[in-house]
Amino acid sequence: MAVNSPNSPRQKMINLMYLVFIAMLALNVSVEVLDGFKLVDNSLGDSSGTMLERNKLIMEELTDYHTQNPEKAGEWYRKGMQVRSMSDSLTHYIAGLKLRMVREADGRKADINNIKNKDDLEAASVVMLSPVNGEGKKFRNAIDAYRDSVTQLVTDPTRKAIIEKNLSTRSRSGNKSWEASLFEQMPLAAAITMLTKIENDIRSSEGEALTNILHNVDVGDFRVNRLNAYIIPESDIVIQGDSYNARIILSAEDSTRQPRIMMNGLPLDTKENGYFSVRADRTGTFPVEGYLELTGNDGAVTRRQFKSSYTVIEPVATIAPTLMNVLYAGIDNEVSISVPGIAPQDVNATITGGTLARRGNMWIARPTTVGQNVAISVSVHTAGGDVRRVVTKEFRVRALPDPTPYIEHRDANGNPVMFKGGGLQKAVLMNAGEIKAAIDDGILSIPFRVTSFRTVFFDSMGNAIPEISEGNRFSERQKEQIRRLARGSYFYISGVRATGPDGTEREIAVMEVRIM
Repeated sequence: MAVNSPNSPRQKMINLMYLVFIAMLALNVSVEVLDGFKLVDNSLGDSSGTMLERNKLIMEELTDYHTQNPEKAGEWYRKGMQVRSMSDSLTHYIAGLKLRMVREADGRKADINNIKNKDDLEAASVVMLSPVNGEGKKFRNAIDAYRDSVTQLVTDPTRKAIIEKNLSTRSRSGNKSWEASLFEQMPLAAAITMLTKIENDIRSSEGEALTNILHNVDVGDFRVNRLNAYIIPESDIVIQGDSYNARIILSAEDSTRQPRIMMNGLPLDTKENGYFSVRADRTGTFPVEGYLELTGNDGAVTRRQFKSSYTVIEPVATIAPTLMNVLYAGIDNEVSISVPGIAPQDVNATITGGTLARRGNMWIARPTTVGQNVAISVSVHTAGGDVRRVVTKEFRVRALPDPTPYIEHRDANGNPVMFKGGGLQKAVLMNAGEIKAAIDDGILSIPFRVTSFRTVFFDSMGNAIPEISEGNRFSERQKEQIRRLARGSYFYISGVRATGPDGTEREIAVMEVRIM
């Protein structure tokens, strides 16, 4: 009877594959990195297709057994069909979620095979996490229901444990839900790849269940008439410096005999039980091919060929400051650091020339010296318990730009207005009573504290009359001068000194005010 499922830890395979591509580079996303997600998605899709064909072969064997002896094999055949039906239904649901995300980003005429807005950070959240129509909880419940239903049909504790691990929806992010940890603020390209990874897990779990169901058929009642060789990799994509791990199996297995395996022209030690490991020291695509032989009771040797390949790529990661591609000295800079497929608590980062600390879903970088570049390094804890450095990224450090002085007042609808110069009604000016300062250029939004300023008025002879305020509010003498101004008169607010969050005090721009 054919045995067509590996005992390798599936979750470890997926975790290693997802070390390939990490986070996105803030507001300026690299096209090469986004295209890299497509590479991983295609590889996972090919892997799912391979597993689908493997599972189809198992179902064909179950069908043959059912045809030969429906009384004996009927129960297992029906269970196999049930697993196949549930798997197809769930993967079809996932395909619908992908299409909805792409349409959310690219519009109704979107093409899932040609995504335009790969760096869209909202589409996945809208589809999966929207409070009203979000599919996240429904999707999690669907996976839970599938996992529970499939494991009830599996009698092998080891395979049952593999399925439960593959399809676990337990959140590792504290009070954050499983779906939020996967899809919140996730770039569209990464979210699509994540769904493909889950689809891959479903097909893998389907294979584990079908193989166990096949094992439960009494093979002694039937004639084994087909042998197939398979190569089962833990991952088709390997990060440089890691190892490519796989197992070669024969679909009809006899525990009392070990097949002779030739892999890439060399014999594989029978003590390894079909496992082999090749260190990935170079990037590129490498073949894995050979054959295995099994001698029957009559002395006849059956040979089956196998052929596959694996891809080795360099580690790729992105570290994305949420403001822009620089860091500012002396203030908290929000930085997004994440690794798709790796739980946030398994991601760690360090910085040179400053401090870096986790704050909720973000990281806060605080460089200390202007003009001295800093480097942020990202490492992850792999499924095997190892700590792996993924990437180091260097950033320039700048001083905060000067803020702009302004007078805050409210319009007729009660909305706050920042007056930065020009005409202003005297009553509005008197009610405002103070000078403020801030950087507010659409990228940065940082308040400063005004410590002093002066006003410069002009008498009828054109003589300048300066008045100084020790603080951010108009002094009584300044208010009196403003009251005396006629419509059309103007004065200047200069010598504005303001202190920013970095602790430095600076004198900023002059503001002209005309009384309306």
